[in-house]
Amino acid sequence: MIRRPVTTLAAVTALVLAVAGCGGKQDRTGADAGGDTSSCEASPAQMTIATGNSTGVYYALGGGLASVISANTKIKATAAETGASVQNIQQLVDKKYDIAFSLADTAADAVQGKGAFDGKKADVKALARIYSNYTQVVVSTKSGINSVEDFKGKRISTGSPKSGTEVIANRLIETAGLQPGDVKAQRLDLAKTVDGMKDGSIDGLVWSGGLPTGGITDLVSSMKGQVKFVDITPLLPKMQEINSVYAEGTIPAATYGTDADAKTIVVPNDLLVRSDFADNNACALTKLLFDKKADLVKVHVAAKELDPKTAAETAPVELHPGSKRALDQLG
Repeated sequence: MIRRPVTTLAAVTALVLAVAGCGGKQDRTGADAGGDTSSCEASPAQMTIATGNSTGVYYALGGGLASVISANTKIKATAAETGASVQNIQQLVDKKYDIAFSLADTAADAVQGKGAFDGKKADVKALARIYSNYTQVVVSTKSGINSVEDFKGKRISTGSPKSGTEVIANRLIETAGLQPGDVKAQRLDLAKTVDGMKDGSIDGLVWSGGLPTGGITDLVSSMKGQVKFVDITPLLPKMQEINSVYAEGTIPAATYGTDADAKTIVVPNDLLVRSDFADNNACALTKLLFDKKADLVKVHVAAKELDPKTAAETAPVELHPGSKRALDQLG
């Protein structure tokens, strides 16, 4: 697993020097075990944030969040590249990370002991609902693919192993009436997927990410006229039978400079911690998300969706008590 620090435009040299070398065996004093239930001031601690693929929004925004936390609290935070949602939650529970980005459907599976977490309920809570991921299905115009049903016999990247993208890709394939063996699934991260699309070794991809995703921008701009988005909304009713968090959304044409808007399926993202995450730290970090929203937007425009009015909508994942206190104060 790659766990190198994430660097962003928001990071400064002093911060990098201050947090360099912090990893899984760091001193997490103040990260867990209760905390002051009347305070929203962060205790001194060192924490690591689990993000996602290096060309995705989790990675960029996670690095920005680490910088904001370190610059404005007594917590020194670093961010790490990971395989994303499923892996993030598994390693959050194993205490290799302290905070984790996750798709809401994967988080729901985790607390209910379903899917990749079959029989092993994850004891996690949410700091907040943050922004929405758009399911971006992009295929070669030469592939003959016009729907998920057309994936049969094709080489399709379903995302990194143990990622939220892989969860959604497999559910799309299932709801389209295909069997796992019907698709030549390529379990690749986004960077390798984009390379495969460019060299013709992959016919199409499924990617769940915020808008715009850097890797998709690269792909569409590099292969303009040779790739297209596929409308997957006909599968939405069946997807909602699996998990009610799925909803219809639109990728505006301006996002990637395409000729038309693309309809798709969206799913929220949650920011997760273990249930024993210190109450005062949960409160402080949740408030920080919204107090420093403008700084996070500078890192990635997906942060524009941060809204205290929807932040508590994390069910079936319970909101951390400290986060609830923070959101109550924010009104």
